[in-house]
Amino acid sequence: MPVVIAVAVPHPPVIVAGVGQGREKDARRTVEAYREATRRIAELEPQTIVISSPHTAMYLDYLHVSPGSGARGTFARFGDARDGSRVTYDEELVRELCRLARDEGLSAGTRGEREASLDWGTLVPLHFIEGAYEARRRAGEEVAPYRVVRMGISGLSPRDHYRMGRLVQRAAQALGRRVAYVASGDLSHKLSADGPYGYAPEGPVFDELACAALGSDDLLSLLTADPSLCERAAECGLRSFQIMAGALDRTAVDAELLSYEGPFGVGYGVAVLTPAGPEGEDASRALDARYDAWHREDMKRRRSEEDPLVRLARASLEHRVRTGKRMAPPDGLGAGLSSRRAGAFVSISKNGRLRGCIGTIAPARGNLAEEIIANAVSAGLHDPRFSPVTERELPELVYKVDVLGEPEPVNGPQALDPRRYGVIVSAPDGRRGLLLPDLDGVDTVDEQLRIAAGKGGVDLGEPGVRLMRFRVERHS
Repeated sequence: MPVVIAVAVPHPPVIVAGVGQGREKDARRTVEAYREATRRIAELEPQTIVISSPHTAMYLDYLHVSPGSGARGTFARFGDARDGSRVTYDEELVRELCRLARDEGLSAGTRGEREASLDWGTLVPLHFIEGAYEARRRAGEEVAPYRVVRMGISGLSPRDHYRMGRLVQRAAQALGRRVAYVASGDLSHKLSADGPYGYAPEGPVFDELACAALGSDDLLSLLTADPSLCERAAECGLRSFQIMAGALDRTAVDAELLSYEGPFGVGYGVAVLTPAGPEGEDASRALDARYDAWHREDMKRRRSEEDPLVRLARASLEHRVRTGKRMAPPDGLGAGLSSRRAGAFVSISKNGRLRGCIGTIAPARGNLAEEIIANAVSAGLHDPRFSPVTERELPELVYKVDVLGEPEPVNGPQALDPRRYGVIVSAPDGRRGLLLPDLDGVDTVDEQLRIAAGKGGVDLGEPGVRLMRFRVERHS
């Protein structure tokens, strides 16, 4: 089997002794499990170790693989410049991986590297791997050297991350490489109110899901996890784990969760997945096919549950993309759409990530139907943060419509609640920024104000800044 072992590990620099300066003892179970997982890697002596990290180059629509002959990095930014790693890249495996990606039409490759130095999502696993190899050398054993492939994650779909893992498997098979796969990634960053990222109820829920999947080899659940849950949990490693699942495609494995803890308000899980059973493919482990079937049913369910406002937004953008023409409001919409006037925002997402959002604070058109029709087209084609939606993307888009209530002035942040109210931050010269309520990943008033002010180019500390709040009717 080309992939001889796969491990899922966290990457907090604090568990490296030179960084932690004693605090690593608060994550004792994680450190011990890390040593055990990397001991198993060293025992198998893989020729190449493939590491996926959320903290190397990341793009919305491209999976990046580090180019070149090698790289180095240290923990200097965390106060320990003496500890670090230098690795030699497996350039042949990288070339084969990129060739397969081109042949498969997967958006992946070595273009666009922004920082060649090893990131901490790579350095922490390497610290423990090198420790395991050094322990064998001290015991008098001869240990063959290994090379490394480093890759990032992206905004592409769970299926595309799984495909990337499959290509790792295929490239290793083609070159006769024995590969260890290391999926670097923390779990939720929102486990504790006194942690650095605060608390969200979705945090423990996500960690329970991830640990159950990694400990029982139910890797399909890592592909089908609710994107909203994952965003609110502020998870880090999910897409790294999805690539790992692909690297084990059609392979029966023994899965073991070695440890889980959250001592600093962040979830750390260590799991080992070892190929088991006879050589050859296990068709029941073809998770891409099972994911495709699940995804088709999920999108079908979403369409069937759309309310009239969301269906109108979808129809408007699809009509414009396919015909190039503006859609007129259809007959029989009812008074709620044809007679009412209100500001409205249309948000579009793809693969659980924002794909466009445009709206109006106050009504700008004759009725709510016209407001939604216009704003859906603007969200899909004219949001300056994104390229225009293409016809090929239309089946994958999920829509949300927020109808805005009348904004009301407030005296200060104490009158705000990011779950209940949207906020408008205004400067005396007309600059203003708006943020809708109940957004994934926005859990505090401070976060809400900072983002809203940034969108309007407003400094919250400048004189004369005014705050307004509003409620929304959310349709999805």
